[in-house]
Amino acid sequence: MLGIVEAIFLGGVIYGITGLGVFITFRILDFPDLTVDGSFPLGAVVMGVCLSTGQPLWLGMALAVGSGILAGLCTALIHNYLKVPGLLAGILSMIMLYSVNIRILGRPNLSLLNVETRPLFAHLREFAVNRFGGSDPMLAQSVVLIVFSLGLVGLLLLLLNLFFLTDLGIALGALGGNQQMAVSYGLNPRSLKSIGLGLSNGLVALSGALFAQYQGFADVGLGSGIIITGLAVVMMGEFCIRSNRIGWITFRTLQGAVLYQALIYGARRYGSGVGFLATDIKLLTGLLIVLFLGFSLWQKRNRDGLALKRATENMKTGPGTQTKEQGNSGAAGSDEPEQPEQNGEWL
Repeated sequence: MLGIVEAIFLGGVIYGITGLGVFITFRILDFPDLTVDGSFPLGAVVMGVCLSTGQPLWLGMALAVGSGILAGLCTALIHNYLKVPGLLAGILSMIMLYSVNIRILGRPNLSLLNVETRPLFAHLREFAVNRFGGSDPMLAQSVVLIVFSLGLVGLLLLLLNLFFLTDLGIALGALGGNQQMAVSYGLNPRSLKSIGLGLSNGLVALSGALFAQYQGFADVGLGSGIIITGLAVVMMGEFCIRSNRIGWITFRTLQGAVLYQALIYGARRYGSGVGFLATDIKLLTGLLIVLFLGFSLWQKRNRDGLALKRATENMKTGPGTQTKEQGNSGAAGSDEPEQPEQNGEWL
């Protein structure tokens, strides 16, 4: 049972980091960036090459994140200086990164089971067995991996929350909310978009590097549809927790990733009875996004309808309308007629 929890939680943490990257572009910058479909496998193949050539583990992680940042900057350059729309700029970068990933890896895929530098999770499993193995090494491995994931995700959330509370982080939010207003305050939209896209794709590349080490292989096709997974993670988190505080916003993205991973695991484990196949995962993810979009639209219409109803009621009971009793008191010659009630709200 703990092994299932480990798989769901670790998968949720890895996809949650991807979700954080997608959240930065889609929700903060309001930039539909498809570069993530190329930067996710980019981080995996860079990590795989570093491990297979005997490079230190920390160097492989740093190079993976750096390569993702460069991919984001490439998209920003295409968008900012060639005046290419954001969606098309992301598609161009994604297509080019496919060839770049094959060039880096030298082959379509690479196994990380027998490489010179052991992956991160192999070191953690060995540490768990040697230090806490005892009579149940599998339990020790699962506990150590979960604790490590909690520490990693806690550190990432802390750093991101602190960043978005700085002037630069607030400026990114202002740019996505209203670009014209941000420019009127002297902000440079080109620089801010470059920073946001670089940060986003750096996080996605980090997620790809962790995914390759956890699964034990690097493949140039790992990023196929990863943008849909990231969107599903973000929307599922928004469905569960509604808040405008940055701490809750980043936390709910990771929570959405864990819930998404649990749902996918349940579909794979128990969906065979209804004819569900492993190849239907993308279909299920797409249907989830459509469902959340429809639910959000329904909620918006309900809120708009309720606001219109309240406004109509306030207009009927507004200052120009007198009740029958107030009219009688005015006819009786009262020196100070009573003010009409506002029904608890003012227009």
